[in-house]
Amino acid sequence: MTRKSDFAFWTFVMLACLAGATTVLNVSRTYSATSTNSEIYKQLDLFGDVLERVRADYVDKPDDAMLIDSAINGMLAALDPHSAYLNPKNYRDMQVQTRGEFGGLGIEVTMEQGSGVVKVVSPIDDTPAAKAGLQTNDLITHLDGEQIVGLTLEQAVDKMRGPVNTPITLTIVRKGRDEPFDVKIVRDVIRINAIKARAEGDIIYVKVSTFNEQTHANLVKAVDGLKKSIKNLKGYVIDLRGNPGGLLDQAIAVSDDFLDKGAIVLTKGRGLEETQRANARPGDIADGKPIVVLINGGSASASEIVAGALQDHKRATIIGTRSFGKGSVQTIIPLGGGAQNGAIRLTTARYYTPSGRSIQAKGIEPDVVVDQELPPELQSKASSRMPSEASLRGHLKGEMKDGKEGSGSSNYVPKEPEKDAQLQYGLKMLRGEPLPPAQRAEAPKTDGAPAPSPQSTPPQVRPQ
Repeated sequence: MTRKSDFAFWTFVMLACLAGATTVLNVSRTYSATSTNSEIYKQLDLFGDVLERVRADYVDKPDDAMLIDSAINGMLAALDPHSAYLNPKNYRDMQVQTRGEFGGLGIEVTMEQGSGVVKVVSPIDDTPAAKAGLQTNDLITHLDGEQIVGLTLEQAVDKMRGPVNTPITLTIVRKGRDEPFDVKIVRDVIRINAIKARAEGDIIYVKVSTFNEQTHANLVKAVDGLKKSIKNLKGYVIDLRGNPGGLLDQAIAVSDDFLDKGAIVLTKGRGLEETQRANARPGDIADGKPIVVLINGGSASASEIVAGALQDHKRATIIGTRSFGKGSVQTIIPLGGGAQNGAIRLTTARYYTPSGRSIQAKGIEPDVVVDQELPPELQSKASSRMPSEASLRGHLKGEMKDGKEGSGSSNYVPKEPEKDAQLQYGLKMLRGEPLPPAQRAEAPKTDGAPAPSPQSTPPQVRPQ
């Protein structure tokens, strides 16, 4: 009986000690959190003091909204080059880009240097602009009677876009016509096709310009159409040069289009619960045919996910020059109150190729390096190389074992296919033709064998 009493007593003492330790720990944690919050509130008070001082004493009355926008942007920009505040207008523009469709006219435009007017680069087929007869090199001088001179390209594009079924009148100056003339166009839904595909003899060439919501579907549609028209198909060239990236899910879908199994990409966030792995599903739209992927200094982000996945699985041969090296994922987080408050674009994860390598600040190294010769007018410039992720101020540091970050490479691609050294090299490789002695490479492997499991710009052109 005494033993039972002693046992009960010591059990009580032990539980009391545990309870006391837990209380101390909780108090410590609470104190730590309270202390941290107290420091934050002090800093916020400091910010409030500075804001009021600027509003009260600055030489000109400042715009309050601009001050807050700039403060938020400054905070996010201090994190890395890809985190930013999107005010309501920029948020809407970003949504247009990712959706790949908007209400507009259907022309690609740029700002004519020196004149301050908008120049038509190209009307898009089957759009209101094409049906109205607009032509390449037309100059747009007025919109609904108001002159364009003095507007930026972005402002002019904003005016040309608008609700579907609303009219706008463009004043056009065209070479060969003595007088300007007006063209009335009714806006319609314009879809930006990120895919341009064609037959290069017995090879399918696919140019992927961005990764928007339409990319995967348009790629499958284009490939299916061309496969029916080409006899003795030798293979595919997937051109990702100058592609700045876009939606992560579209990069995964495009990679999956050419893979039957295995990992595509691994994303790692701050916590273990934010680690995700995307895997390929059965089905290869290329039917196991050889693939060449073209990259250069302008291939970034989603482009690098596709190139890295196909390279690691030995499903494609990567040709060109080192890619940009953006190995981070940004999440668009709408702010409270709806679209009128905008959103923040926040870097939330790093991504890794199927073999577990990070390309952050390093880029994808091609299997075969093929430099494109620059025309004389570009050779005379101080630098023909694009800046890389590693050259951006405040970029996330890479995870290279040797500590060396990647440098930029050229983003130049000739308009004429016959002058495109990287494309011509890829075509020769797929056809089994002799390659330049200094740049020989093994033929691409097409068995789709899975890679090891992961361990854990020129004048601005705007469509409107």
